[in-house]
Amino acid sequence: MALTEKQKIFADEYLIDLNATRAYKVAYPKVKKDETAAAAGARMLRNVNVAKYIQKRMEERRERTEVTQDRVIQELAAIAFARATDYASVCDGSVTIKNTDRLSDDQIRAIAGIKEGTNGIEIKLNDKEKALELLGRHLGMWNDKLNLNVPAIDDSIREMEAYFEQQKKAGP
Repeated sequence: MALTEKQKIFADEYLIDLNATRAYKVAYPKVKKDETAAAAGARMLRNVNVAKYIQKRMEERRERTEVTQDRVIQELAAIAFARATDYASVCDGSVTIKNTDRLSDDQIRAIAGIKEGTNGIEIKLNDKEKALELLGRHLGMWNDKLNLNVPAIDDSIREMEAYFEQQKKAGP
């Protein structure tokens, strides 16, 4: 897996933020246009040796940091499924904050911050809606692309055209 010096610079830069356009412009500083760098960066990512090098380095990073897809999903799930009543209770018009020593690891993961405010202790949870959105995307629940070539519609249109053609031939 021998890379040229420029390919290695590109791959190492790409691993910083996964931005092929920026990485290409660093490896090839004479390229100034984003469109040119984007196209060339995309081609560079398809290069077998570059792709293998990037994959190997990403695997090494995953092992080193122990950050896995499962771990990220678990973290998102902890945030997405946290409930306000896990952290506070309301009894006779009084709010009582629960002791953090009694919270589960998942409940603690959902906390963005705790501070002493003017009205007492404030607990801020991470963005539940964003976590649910990311989980839904991971599970393929949301489709952001509109598919205009829906076979069922195409088939229905053909059937209607055939029906009207038959009606014309049959006459009044």
